[in-house]
Amino acid sequence: METRSLIRLLVVDDSAVMRSLLRMALASCPEIELVGVAVDGIAGLEAIEQLRPDLVLLDIEMPRMNGLEVLAAIRKRRLAVKVIMCSTLTRRGAGITLEALASGATDYIAKPSAQNGVREGLETLSRELLPKILALFPARGGSRPAHNDVDPLPLRIAPHPAALDPAAQVVVIGVSTGGPAALEKLLPALPAELSLPVLIVQHMPALFTTLLAERLNGLCTMPVREARAGEIPRAGHVYLARGDWHLQIVGAAARCSLRLTQSAPEQYCRPSVDVLFRSAATVYGAGVLAVVLTGMGSDGLDGCRAIRTAGGRILAQDRETSAVWGMPGVVAEAGLADEVLPLDMLGVEIIRSTARYARREPA
Repeated sequence: METRSLIRLLVVDDSAVMRSLLRMALASCPEIELVGVAVDGIAGLEAIEQLRPDLVLLDIEMPRMNGLEVLAAIRKRRLAVKVIMCSTLTRRGAGITLEALASGATDYIAKPSAQNGVREGLETLSRELLPKILALFPARGGSRPAHNDVDPLPLRIAPHPAALDPAAQVVVIGVSTGGPAALEKLLPALPAELSLPVLIVQHMPALFTTLLAERLNGLCTMPVREARAGEIPRAGHVYLARGDWHLQIVGAAARCSLRLTQSAPEQYCRPSVDVLFRSAATVYGAGVLAVVLTGMGSDGLDGCRAIRTAGGRILAQDRETSAVWGMPGVVAEAGLADEVLPLDMLGVEIIRSTARYARREPA
């Protein structure tokens, strides 16, 4: 019988309450070994050097050396460790978390509110943190292959049903774990004169998506903002789904608009990639160009099936450049992706597709 090595984890947090909650949550997962606990950034960095953990749960606000400073030191010393940031659900906490994700952190969790009590805090951590850890180490956590630490599976890339690639009329993007860093590379590569609107679902809470849109807007030549109910998607503009709200396209392709709803989550997600993708397939049909980026889980798979049935095209990020090859992996392995490409090539393919559409438009 094959023996799986445990995921060696270090906690760095100055809050005794948070350290206690994390100990209890981690103890319930047999695939994880808690190898150490540090109470501030300097002690945490020393522990990383000595213990060489696979993963660090890193608090943001700490004395002596904060989480961003620890993260910078980890990268400067080229320490091979993944990092999940522990963030507060405040504007300051969200902003620092986005900075950390752009600086090399793999993912984040929101700290449970002290007002909710120990039991609810423990349930929240167990529900949200443990699946993220196991997704980062699938070869050891026993989950489906979803990351570049395992041998690639053979992909079934089905030929597109149309004789020629259909003309794209809208770009829809679904992304989760590793998304902010991926979007910061992909979107600035797209030109201001892009002939199509771009709509994005990124799995994040409401405050985080607001700040992510602001951050991306400062990096891109195209304007980026959170989607607003009732607005008409315009070419050369990027619309990010609001946290806790599904984003849909409704109406006819020539005069469609955006709808925000708080209907039930799908795949435990709101906003859901499936919801956006299905609505795009209904409105634009073969004119949809879907892009599935890094992320855990399978949100987007059903939406890609709808897009494929409608004749649209689907691109998936490859295993090597994905933080977690879950969402793009299930799409690729289902044979729904027209192409599986590295992150830096996805922008090139989007431009190629939109340029072809622009040439077909009437003068």
